[in-house]
Amino acid sequence: MKIFLDTADTEIIRERFATGLIDGVTTNPSLIRKSGRDPESVYQEIKDMGVQDISMEVVGDAQTMLDEGLRLVDKFGSVATIKLPMTKDGLLVCRELSKERIRTNVTLIFCASQAVLAAKAGATYVSPFVGRLDDQSVAGLEVVRSISELYRIHRVPTQVLSASIRNVQRAIRSWYNGAEICTMPPKVFDQMYDHILTDKGLEIFDADWKAVQGTVA
Repeated sequence: MKIFLDTADTEIIRERFATGLIDGVTTNPSLIRKSGRDPESVYQEIKDMGVQDISMEVVGDAQTMLDEGLRLVDKFGSVATIKLPMTKDGLLVCRELSKERIRTNVTLIFCASQAVLAAKAGATYVSPFVGRLDDQSVAGLEVVRSISELYRIHRVPTQVLSASIRNVQRAIRSWYNGAEICTMPPKVFDQMYDHILTDKGLEIFDADWKAVQGTVA
């Protein structure tokens, strides 16, 4: 099981990556825009932290995406995962990059048939959007399960990177349904630490420890 952070906020990434629990970072144009920074300065700062897997999204027609993907890999090296849309052009580029052994993440996956095509194109990762599927009254976790099962049956090396994760339960259920990776907002990662019974237990232990210290004194 791997945890990726879905954000372009470098200070937030730095704090969470320092825990040793983060395996990678995913970004997209919306997150980059929210950061208010140049994309490549964000990528460079994340790379300098030691993050080894950074999804960098490209847009445009096939040639534009291919050229940009190759340029990003040339600049950022092996940490770059080129994030491509689930379109005909996106899969053409995916196929070309996979021939060069460049990691790819095919995003905006909403059904198993799209995941089959992405795998055939050599995608390293496919990103089914659980939350957005749920918004359309489609069971996002069932789509994750279907893709994972198809890949398992046919021994496909493409990994399922569950995205649009809005709460801890959706992350846990994604892993339970076969996803190798979940990418999540920092607030969801932070919530993974929490449980009301843990808090209650800590209160009891703290009170008992203070009582013991008082007795010893």
